Amino acid sequence: MEKILVINPGSTSTKIAIFDGEKSVFEKTVRHTSEELKQFPHIADQYEFRIEKILDALKEAHFSIEDFDAFGARGGLLHPLPSGTYLVNEDMLKDLKEARYGEHASALGALIAKSFADKTGKKAYIVDPVIVDEMIPIAKISGLKGVERKAIWHALNQKATARKMAKELGKKYEEVNLVIAHIGGGISVAAHRKGKTIDVNNALNGDGPFSPERAGELPTVSLAKLCYSGKYTFEEMKKNLAGKGGLVSHLGTNSAIEVEKRIANGDAHAKLIYEAMAYQIAKYIGQMATVLEGKVDAIGITGGVARSDMLVNWIKERVSFIAPVKVYPGENEMEAIAQGVLRVLRGEETEKIYERV
Repeated sequence: MEKILVINPGSTSTKIAIFDGEKSVFEKTVRHTSEELKQFPHIADQYEFRIEKILDALKEAHFSIEDFDAFGARGGLLHPLPSGTYLVNEDMLKDLKEARYGEHASALGALIAKSFADKTGKKAYIVDPVIVDEMIPIAKISGLKGVERKAIWHALNQKATARKMAKELGKKYEEVNLVIAHIGGGISVAAHRKGKTIDVNNALNGDGPFSPERAGELPTVSLAKLCYSGKYTFEEMKKNLAGKGGLVSHLGTNSAIEVEKRIANGDAHAKLIYEAMAYQIAKYIGQMATVLEGKVDAIGITGGVARSDMLVNWIKERVSFIAPVKVYPGENEMEAIAQGVLRVLRGEETEKIYERV
């Protein structure tokens, strides 16, 4: 069996997992305190620190980097790419080190994986990074010249979920039409047509339904007035839209569990806001069904907040007439990365090469 080390750095943690073929044999989340991280001015400066933490965790589990056939990582911010499993090469490393397309902790995954690969003579890969862009040209047009819709979304989990759904339907991903909603701190709703994601909202800081932390689409003139009110700087407004929006703005929390506790205790306002989030998700699923001209084989709901039966049932009530609804709770990132690397190792998929533009 192929042994793969998966590395997934977040802002305050580093997740690692060891896969023996499809089976996960070890997983650990290494937490990093604010005290530990404040010594590093930039995310890239955490490189050696994170490597040390990973090696310590592997040692405790009685593994070394020589034990692996390949290394997989969550992809960082790069220029738009088609879906796939990409070899970590020098062009990719340059763009990530320079933070050319933005700074994010996920960039460290590719850097660390490449370091391990070079030391062992193996290969390092990233799988379906957040900037995967397969949108058709018409989907990128907005109503204002010079403002283009962009794909920044949960590509890794959405693509893995899409393959799982297709398999359950007895077909290949390239043979089905799906609408999938990933519901987490951010929400992405995508139209998958025959193996390509032809439309999706910008889940990082743009459009779509509001989420636990994102404001989503807003009335444009009201937003413009708020921007010019003098109450906020540009950076503060960005935070209001992504970080302090959604449930945080209305209810002061990003926790679906907390919101449901309030509802159970009779908080009518919490119920209204939470159901409004479900309403917007359902509405966006309906929009994506029109993108697929009504030809939808199934609807998928995934992500951490898909564990909320209350929210999921509200969504189902509004969209089940379109197609059967399947639920896959959790983000499943580690498994999705391992599966992408496995497909390349087994010759089921050809590794893709990243080039600077």
